[in-house]
Amino acid sequence: MAHAQPAPCFDPNAPLTVEEQRLDDRLTPTGPEVGPELVRLAGFDDDISRFTARLCEPISRAQALYHVVGRGAELWRAAVQRAQSAQAWDSYDDRPLYWARLQATKALRQWQPRDWRPDAAERARLVELFDRTSRGVEDVRFADGVRRIAVTGFDPFQLSGTSVRRSNPAGAAALRLDGKVVDTPSGPAVVEAAVLPVLWGAFDRGVVERFYGTALNSRANALVTVSQGRPGQFDVERWAGRWRGGFPDNDDVSSRGVVPDAAGWPQPALEFIETTLPHERLVAATTGPFPVRYNREFCEWPLGTVPGTGTPSCRTDEPTPGAAAASGSGGDYLSNESMYRANRLRLGLSATAVLGGHLHTPVLGQPVDPTALTDAAFERDRRVIADQVAALVSVI
Repeated sequence: MAHAQPAPCFDPNAPLTVEEQRLDDRLTPTGPEVGPELVRLAGFDDDISRFTARLCEPISRAQALYHVVGRGAELWRAAVQRAQSAQAWDSYDDRPLYWARLQATKALRQWQPRDWRPDAAERARLVELFDRTSRGVEDVRFADGVRRIAVTGFDPFQLSGTSVRRSNPAGAAALRLDGKVVDTPSGPAVVEAAVLPVLWGAFDRGVVERFYGTALNSRANALVTVSQGRPGQFDVERWAGRWRGGFPDNDDVSSRGVVPDAAGWPQPALEFIETTLPHERLVAATTGPFPVRYNREFCEWPLGTVPGTGTPSCRTDEPTPGAAAASGSGGDYLSNESMYRANRLRLGLSATAVLGGHLHTPVLGQPVDPTALTDAAFERDRRVIADQVAALVSVI
């Protein structure tokens, strides 16, 4: 007797985010889909297949929650292990984790359990839990007896057209650093790292505070946010500003205005926050081929004007008392906001002895052939940048 076919457990018509829709993007009409191909090359396709297959089995609400949290954490650990393995294919490549995560969150958005139906809030919670656990946000495990440094990088971004193959050396560096012990001027330090989303909404929901709050509650000695900056150099940013300028994120969403608070955390209303990283030491140290600059620039809205209107005043001296921030040294995008949120929390928790600040890496280009996922120069440049990030962290 033939077995009855189970009802499909995924609804292909369920709405997806802009990021998830890019899973179909190709570099040529007949070439592979870029995201899934990078997942396959890294060996994560079996992990995603097992994740989705379990969703199609009988599964209760409690089991689904356990499955989502457990598999998200496993994906993060697998990505860290691959990044730190000398045998892995292009071990410095941060892109497979990004695309594997999107395959999993796409499945959760389209999932139709057999015996129950998650409402919108319940589904959103499952997606959020997988996202955070697969980023290392929930995986802060500082060892005893050594200094503690918390580091974040970022996902790839600006992924339209053939740029769908972009990588982010800040994310690559975070994967390489997670769990490592580095020698610093103050003795050995263990690093806990995570990779942040390029999404205004995730920042509003407190992803930065979740990671750095856990780190601070675990007696972190230094907080280092890292992102991709300008060509040819590293920048140690002096100021973080309380303003977001509205540049579209990975879901093509814009947000402009004062950096919002994150619920549940102390949020002092500071317009500018100055780095406490040892910038002179970072600039002077021999850490790699790229020069390291101390960037003092900031922009403020003139006194007496409405923030967001008129022309900001940009200088390199000191912010005017009472003036509203228009941009930090690192601009007004999510990189500046990661520094601002991490250090606003540091000050809100009275952790004034903790070092905190931001590193901007050099820009990583793309493979020369617009139809290629990678090439030797692209891999070399990402490796060199990520290694210099690690060397700079060891100077802190």
